[in-house]
Amino acid sequence: MKLLGIDSSGLVASVAVLEDDVIIGEYTTNFKKTHSQTLLPMLDELKKMIDLDMESIDAIAVAGGPGSFTGLRIGSATAKGLGLALHVPIISVPTVEALAMNLWGAEADVCPLMDARRNQTYTGVYRFEEGQMKTIVKQCAVDVGEIIDAVNEEGRPVIFLGDGVPVFESQIAERCKVPYFFAPAHMNRQNAAALLARAKAYYQEGKMESAAEHRPDYLRLSQAERERLEQQEGKA
Repeated sequence: MKLLGIDSSGLVASVAVLEDDVIIGEYTTNFKKTHSQTLLPMLDELKKMIDLDMESIDAIAVAGGPGSFTGLRIGSATAKGLGLALHVPIISVPTVEALAMNLWGAEADVCPLMDARRNQTYTGVYRFEEGQMKTIVKQCAVDVGEIIDAVNEEGRPVIFLGDGVPVFESQIAERCKVPYFFAPAHMNRQNAAALLARAKAYYQEGKMESAAEHRPDYLRLSQAERERLEQQEGKA
């Protein structure tokens, strides 16, 4: 089994290759360049470094959303184009699940926080039991106070990670009633290796789709669409 992983759901751009149980190559950057500038050159460089024969890829895993609208579109377009060219399926991995996989095996609950602006976050709550990921709160787009309340209701220690942590840190300090921690630097952002760890389970369960079928899951309307609806409601 050989899987190619692509994650461009946030500021991070990341590509990786999983062969059976080993990440044989990964290229990740977290810098303010558009993914249209970085993603394909990164993939080309990775391909050269590990002598990757693209025809040997069995499936392409991609962060399927939520996340940056532009980033998701670029990642999905890249995955679709490669999938169509190579005649391989797409594994669409929920972004928040992939982010939580950074902390696989943690005894505390895991709560990814992605900044969705307007005090909202793309988030969820996950627990690792007997070597399996258990979903406590399915990925969603909510006010940050709502997910903190959900964490409090569980009554368990929790680890927060993601680009939303620095944005919502003060609210976490004010409202979180359970012991909480923040993931360290090497675990607190998206990366294609963690995405592939989750994608492997999807692959083994047959949870795949054709490249033509794949669409990102934005979870909510874009800002432009929201503003247009607000204008229409204001005129009504």
